Amino acid sequence: MNWGILGHEWAVTLLTEHILQGKVRHAYLICGAKGLGRRTLALRFAKALNCPHPLSPGQPCDVCSTCQRIEREQHPDLAIVEAEHEGGTLKVDQVRELQHNLALAPYEGRYRVAILLRFQEAHVSAANALLKMLEEPPPQVILVLTADNTESLLPTIVSRCEVLRLRPLPVETVSQGLQARLDLTAERARLLAHLSDGRPGIALQLHKQPDRLEQRQDWLSDHQALLIANRVERFSYAKLLTDPKGLKDSLPAILQAWLSYWRDVMLCSAGASILPVNLDYSEQIEKQAHRLGLAVAQRVVADIERTLEQLDQNVNARLAVEVLLLNLPYI
Repeated sequence: MNWGILGHEWAVTLLTEHILQGKVRHAYLICGAKGLGRRTLALRFAKALNCPHPLSPGQPCDVCSTCQRIEREQHPDLAIVEAEHEGGTLKVDQVRELQHNLALAPYEGRYRVAILLRFQEAHVSAANALLKMLEEPPPQVILVLTADNTESLLPTIVSRCEVLRLRPLPVETVSQGLQARLDLTAERARLLAHLSDGRPGIALQLHKQPDRLEQRQDWLSDHQALLIANRVERFSYAKLLTDPKGLKDSLPAILQAWLSYWRDVMLCSAGASILPVNLDYSEQIEKQAHRLGLAVAQRVVADIERTLEQLDQNVNARLAVEVLLLNLPYI
């Protein structure tokens, strides 16, 4: 059994062995890209630690009140700590409140489990406050941190945690999992698996929010039109992309969609044998790969990446986008 998780069998096996051998660490750090299942793995670990009626040591039953409440994040021995919104800041007061709560003995289970999500968003004072807890861990407390990577955290925090690095799953594994769990057609499941780049969480989001797929198609259709547009039309679209009443709020997502497309063109130009991420645009990708060549595709990828970096640095968005659109190849 894999705790109902798609993929990451090695991580489930490792955590199960820690429970079996009575060698559970006081702190774990689960790293990996968004959508890989970091939060899910942390919650299922909490269930495995505290389920009163396990099917076997380290295998939660998933039907008892404890398992159900942990899955809903409503168990008294479970604490979830995160920034108010993605991209926000996890504050020192939140960590201090957690420290106060964890000083109490478990209410029902064997352990009190605290899950600190997206810890790369923690303020430096919050990270230092947690470091004190890691240096002197309370008894019967397990801390589970999630983050994009270890490089974004204090080395002293990383060194005090058991680190689990999750990787994207094979696209075929995600596709088969979607078909089995959601009863999707093979074609639909393959498209979602490719667009998610092997991240089950992203694939599930796309399935539950079909409007996101429609948006993506609109953005890629607009991009195709830009490749045959003149300068005036490109300046006009740059204005739309950076206008608060237009598409400005979606600009990073739009550029990411374009970047994914041009990476497919680049790989196709290089003769790579892998299927494109944007399966539904395979024909256009092949045509532009043969027409433009590898050098042009590489340049466009670099231009889009540079524009995304500039937007993160709060440069003049209108100017950055205008330069990007003017540098797009004309077809």
